[in-house]
Amino acid sequence: MKGEIAFEVLRTLVAVALALALGLLIIYLVSEEPWEAFATLVTGPLTTTRRFGNFIEMAIPLIFTGLAISVVFQASQFNIGAEGQLFLGAVAATMVGIAFQLPPFLHVTAALGAAILAGALGGLVPGFLKARWGANELVSSLMLNYVYYRLGLYIINYHFRDERAGAMVSFRLAETAWLHQFWPPTRLHGGLFIALAAVVLTYLFLYHTRWGYALRMTGINASFAAYSGIAVGTVILYAQVLSGGIAGLAGGVEMLGILRRFQWQMMPGYGFDGIIVAILARNHPLLVPLAALFLAYLRTGADIMARMTDVTAEMVTVIQSVMILLVTAQAFLQQYRHRAVVRATREAMA
Repeated sequence: MKGEIAFEVLRTLVAVALALALGLLIIYLVSEEPWEAFATLVTGPLTTTRRFGNFIEMAIPLIFTGLAISVVFQASQFNIGAEGQLFLGAVAATMVGIAFQLPPFLHVTAALGAAILAGALGGLVPGFLKARWGANELVSSLMLNYVYYRLGLYIINYHFRDERAGAMVSFRLAETAWLHQFWPPTRLHGGLFIALAAVVLTYLFLYHTRWGYALRMTGINASFAAYSGIAVGTVILYAQVLSGGIAGLAGGVEMLGILRRFQWQMMPGYGFDGIIVAILARNHPLLVPLAALFLAYLRTGADIMARMTDVTAEMVTVIQSVMILLVTAQAFLQQYRHRAVVRATREAMA
């Protein structure tokens, strides 16, 4: 088991290194100052406090969505609807943040609770369709993104829109619903600690409860799990609900911690980014923060590179695409793995 984990870590690191090398090659071909551009990509997020804060801020929603996708991936299910569930969570948190007047701690708790509930309800639909009628959850969750997106826009634009503002935005949330920003001049907020708590709780759920065990066994072999007495349909249902709840929490945290009024007129893309994070983390909750930080670092560095040099930010799309292709390719480094297994077997027999 330890050898398997070590191999997967090595495979991921090699994939990342090769993707960065390819990125450097492309930058060298298209840029007049390739070394300066690459150096800006690699070191940019660390050059100022504000840039470092931007990098951590970007990682917070990626941690949530990476966790959300990891849960369903461990059950061998798909949730392409995390984007819409996040959007619903943001809408629900905005509604509670505007419509209620509560003491600070209770207001934040109520708003985040509403975000979790909205996201969970969003995950319930594809989960129920899959468990009850065998509907393909990839298709249903993907299509529901647009339903949740339009529903959320309707609620905000027709019931909570601030018509005095110069844009399509909601009223500002009550200050009692804000998550505290603790490191000026950055916008780092309490959502960072909520994200880390969600990582720990998800890990404990998956690896230290019978429900998490049932979920993982269903992912390994659903037929064997059913034969062993596990209610596979129930597992599918609560995996999707839990995933949706975590995605909804991501939207709520973004509203309460960063935006403090609903400003999205397009889906922000964090739900789809969560798929990349989950793949890089091998669906393990404790590795999700590292994968999210890496992707956020790359995105922040690309943005700085686009502003400071002659290379566009789309370079990161190339790098992350190569990484995903290599990480998910089963044959990548397979010969190395085979030789390592043979060598270990010979040593054990000797």
